[in-house]
Amino acid sequence: MSEEMNMAALLAAEEESIKEINEHDLVDATVVAVNDNEAIVNVKGNKNDIPVAKHELADPAPESAKDVVKVDDVIEVLVVSKGGEYGLTVSKVKADRLASWKELDGIVEKGEPVDAEITQVVKGGLVARVQGVRAFIPASQVALHYVKELDGYVGQTVKALPIELDIRKQRLVLSRRQVLETEREANRTKVFETVHEGDVVEGTVKRLVDYGAFIDIGGVDGLAHISDLSWSRVRKPADVLTEGQKLDVKIKSIDAESGRISLSVKETMPDPWLEKAEKYQEGSIISGTIIKLTDFGAFMEIEPGFDGLIPMGELAAKRINRADEAVELKQEVQVKILHIDVKRKRISLSITKANTEAE
Repeated sequence: MSEEMNMAALLAAEEESIKEINEHDLVDATVVAVNDNEAIVNVKGNKNDIPVAKHELADPAPESAKDVVKVDDVIEVLVVSKGGEYGLTVSKVKADRLASWKELDGIVEKGEPVDAEITQVVKGGLVARVQGVRAFIPASQVALHYVKELDGYVGQTVKALPIELDIRKQRLVLSRRQVLETEREANRTKVFETVHEGDVVEGTVKRLVDYGAFIDIGGVDGLAHISDLSWSRVRKPADVLTEGQKLDVKIKSIDAESGRISLSVKETMPDPWLEKAEKYQEGSIISGTIIKLTDFGAFMEIEPGFDGLIPMGELAAKRINRADEAVELKQEVQVKILHIDVKRKRISLSITKANTEAE
């Protein structure tokens, strides 16, 4: 075979080899030279040596390409494009990144949460890093409830479930919400198995609403109605509670079927009415101020926040049709304590019997 034929054969083989290399292929490259700014590599089948800038050798870019590779190293690179001055454009960074993506293959099917480091807030959700690759958490998948401000998540590492993976497009979508839902269900089962009506447990105020407060008791939210927040009248929950506050609560009722738990804050504290009632005895003569007139009698303030009822028949010795025929508002009167009903928290008083004893 002549020298010309040998050369032609070599050129044909070289052309065939370069044709076999396509964009987005991973190929081996041998480092033939290296300086601070770049490495020169040779890819079998490509007639020209190819420069690789240091920012395409490692991420973040090193101070010198010599910190990453040396002559005779064989590195895997990704073919970014074909053609141009050197025949190919290649990148070790993109090859490493693709390798990381390939390591994630099957991660969705595995169905296990991963650690996701939140790096930034973008339109529609959060960007995170998972095993070195970029991932996205849609806003609807960040928490159990819609979160308007997402900035507080930046810098956190959270557990999230991979729900979509496209290696070719380098797209990974995560859901933190599904992890939280699974945890909530596990906590719910545990709570319903371990707590009972009447138990006093520690809780954390999670959310205040007009009609009460949702309080977390070990991963499950129970509702404390506004009437169960304090022994005194509450105008709005924020007047007596703050979100994040830790406190003891009493379990009033549990409905495992519906998953509802009713809580009481006030029942973990002494009842002021009972404390005041302990100072008085039936049959005692006391004084107070008329504070309210009704069709069935008059209410007398025994002390601030503590009053009793004088029934119509106990207001005067004679028969009367209206309370104002015997007493008036702000009038100081002397009464006898007829009965203290602790269960119903009522005190019955009598002006007539107090007057009789005075005589």
